[in-house]
Amino acid sequence: MADPGLDLGTEAGPPLDEMADGTGHARPHWRTLLGAIFGLGREALAGRARLLEQAFAEEGITAILPGEQATNWRCDPIPLPLTAAEFASLEAGLTQRARLLEAILGDLYGPQALLADGALPTDLVFANPAFLRPCRGMHMRQHERMLHIYAADLLRGPDGVWRVLADHTGQVTGLAYALENRRMLGRVVPELFASQRICQLRPFLERTSEALQALAPVDGAAVALLSGGHADPLWFEHVMLSRELSIGLVEGGDLTIRNGLVFLKTLRGLQRIGVLFRRQEGPLLDPLELSPGGGGTPGLLDAIRNGNVRVVNDVGTALAEAPGLAAFLPQLCRRLLGEDLMLPSQATLWLGEEAMVRTVLRDLSGWLIRPATDGSAAPVLPALLSAEQRATLAATIAAHPERWAASEAPTPSVAPCVGSAGLEPKPIALRLFLAFDGSTWHAMPGGLARALSDEDALAGRLPRNALSKDVWVMADEGSAVQGALGLLTPSLAIRRTAGDLPSRVADNFYWLGRYLERLEESARVQRAILGRLMRSSLSARDVSEVQLLIDALSAAGMMQAEDASALGTALLTSAVLRAFRHAGPMRGLLDHVARQVGQLRDRLTGEMHAVLTRSLRELGEAMRQMPPDADPRALEQATLLTTRVLEFAAVVAGLAAENMVRGGGRLFLDFGRRVERAQAIVTELALALDQPNAASQPGRVDAGLRLALELRDSVITYRTRYLAVLQPAPALDLILADEGNPRGLMFQLLAVRALLGEIVEEGDSLLLAVDPLLAEASRIVTDVQAMPDQSAAAARLPPRLRALEAAISALADRVSRRYFTLLPIARSLGMETDSPSLRGAA
Repeated sequence: MADPGLDLGTEAGPPLDEMADGTGHARPHWRTLLGAIFGLGREALAGRARLLEQAFAEEGITAILPGEQATNWRCDPIPLPLTAAEFASLEAGLTQRARLLEAILGDLYGPQALLADGALPTDLVFANPAFLRPCRGMHMRQHERMLHIYAADLLRGPDGVWRVLADHTGQVTGLAYALENRRMLGRVVPELFASQRICQLRPFLERTSEALQALAPVDGAAVALLSGGHADPLWFEHVMLSRELSIGLVEGGDLTIRNGLVFLKTLRGLQRIGVLFRRQEGPLLDPLELSPGGGGTPGLLDAIRNGNVRVVNDVGTALAEAPGLAAFLPQLCRRLLGEDLMLPSQATLWLGEEAMVRTVLRDLSGWLIRPATDGSAAPVLPALLSAEQRATLAATIAAHPERWAASEAPTPSVAPCVGSAGLEPKPIALRLFLAFDGSTWHAMPGGLARALSDEDALAGRLPRNALSKDVWVMADEGSAVQGALGLLTPSLAIRRTAGDLPSRVADNFYWLGRYLERLEESARVQRAILGRLMRSSLSARDVSEVQLLIDALSAAGMMQAEDASALGTALLTSAVLRAFRHAGPMRGLLDHVARQVGQLRDRLTGEMHAVLTRSLRELGEAMRQMPPDADPRALEQATLLTTRVLEFAAVVAGLAAENMVRGGGRLFLDFGRRVERAQAIVTELALALDQPNAASQPGRVDAGLRLALELRDSVITYRTRYLAVLQPAPALDLILADEGNPRGLMFQLLAVRALLGEIVEEGDSLLLAVDPLLAEASRIVTDVQAMPDQSAAAARLPPRLRALEAAISALADRVSRRYFTLLPIARSLGMETDSPSLRGAA
């Protein structure tokens, strides 16, 4: 039964003020901080709050493009300081609590003596979806711990006592947000740090990283953070945490089990994984034993069971997050540890006992109600409900009381936050983090505080929208910052390979390159047609070129087929402008680029990611503000947009050239761009030459070649070489066979061959497949030059050009099948058919 000695009703009174001592004076550890705050002044402090919000947006914590669902995480400029003595007391209490939860988990997944003796009700275990029966006994075979990382949510009551509202033992979230808060606050409000002695966070991270490395079952096995991927709401945290801990970031599909061992699939082969820092729900890890038909890595649980890989925290540890468990912790602490519980929980009752149900239902408004077994669910405060809603809740509880737990409704302490009226007191919830280093538990000397509004949940999952605070632990005057002790590790061999990239990451870089190039190419075609539509009148040559550009846009998915007949009407202008609207194909390409950037957050440098996200956001906002079609500025604004897109593409190319290491991600990013550009060159040239009666009317061929040179940004080069005399063979040479033209086909094919040469051996079939493409590009020019009527010969080229495009596409398919283990890509320049999201795993 629940502990009868629970102290209820101890929190009566107004909320405690974290800053003031109740006599009109600031608490000692706040005084220096307040001096720095008031020195800034109200306006400056409000300005720093806006800068912090902007900085978080630029770092990619919020959505990249306007209008997308955002994780609106903000940090208040005013931190929450804790004294060294207070933090030491909390660390001791939480360390005991972590030991206790470890002992409870060890029993529930082992002998289950607590259930046999009635010390815990079976309803809190066997009815809990977090209890994973296949995991029972796994840790006992290897005499291993189940818990390595732990966090707790705390509230301070009016009596000044910190109490634990929730324990986090499965996926311990929020650590990276705490680190990001400290980094951002130091960057935006450095004045606050100038006169403070604050404990640093780096030693905790170093100690945690080394502890993870020490868990590997064999030397040389890698440590990786196992993420649910870009769709996970906490993807940003996964990226940041893997970087801070210097470990890899993988997804379930990146892993494979061979002979009971866990490997990461890379381009060069398999890499042994020894430790997985889990950031996925336990049931999602293995579809064979835990979630049939779901994702994850088949056979992973068996590899864990046999000691071939360690998972932190162990699978099934979320069981200890059950809110109803808090009612039994005091007596369990005395039984399992022989100690009194040092840091109390918020007074909690499990409602599976009749007396407890009567106590709670007598006055629901004084309680906080949670599902007894689901620690991730947001609690309900009946005091905020209407009378009708409270009656419904009471009936629900009475129907199945064993499914519910009730905690005394808390009155959290308040701390100052920057608001519209200056400093405003807001209720505070504090999350602290602990890690086991192999011998003892250590708390991070800082944490994550949330300033709560009426709508915020006191516990459960971290919200998508939150105002947070950096937590400072003030260092003692005589204390010294001590780093983590280094572990003896074998010397690392020098490695300069391009093939250690996971296949999924290489695929993402490849598609980032393709979408970037597709965006740039579309902008070039759009700019060409917009320039002609802005003329007061169209000549016959303009009309012909516009029709060719419409065909190119239609082939690239930038214009609907029915719009192609709108030549010479206002409908054509609307059709072109439609591409830039919110649901238009240009915005769609922007979304694809943003999605790939988000998926590659862990592989891009901070500078490159910041430039990409800021530029994408600005382009998305500019598209959102496009004037209506009838506005005379619409065409001009669209033209400016195409210029900005081209500038964006140039910046990305420059950053990749100067900031990314040769090989790896840079290789596949460049490969994707080269393949996409090569296909666009050949496709557009075929469209330009494929005109009615072109063989008998040389002027049509000349118009097509002139437009092809314009789209390849090669007009000035041609004029310089040939003094403006347009002939098919020289024009085709510049477009198809000139090795020095970065916008020409030969340059792309040679680059493709060089890039493939970095990951395959000479003589490989992929390299051999490029040689016929190179030969055909040169042969086309030679064949046209040898003909007495070059215009007629050029007019007959479209079938050869389309065959060449198909061969380039087939080469890209072969690379995809070999390195990305995906189904063949639909060969289309449109953006709808070859999105990675529409391609299944082989």
